[in-house]
Amino acid sequence: MLKVKEVKPLTGYKLWLSFSDGENGTVNIEPFLDKGISLKLLQEDYFSKVFIDQFGGICWENGFDFSPKTLKNLLEQ
Repeated sequence: MLKVKEVKPLTGYKLWLSFSDGENGTVNIEPFLDKGISLKLLQEDYFSKVFIDQFGGICWENGFDFSPKTLKNLLEQ
């Protein structure tokens, strides 16, 4: 089962991720920060509080989250 093993917040609403399959890279979260609970992540200090949830995805305290599979599909080339 694919899981995020490590996450590091970067500038410009990007995250560096390392996956359980050995792949790693950067994802841009900014396109998803346009309404509802996602707007809180526009505050850089809040965005930097990202963590790995119990299912191997990433999450913030307000419940905004991404699954490992979605993140893998968003990896920048």
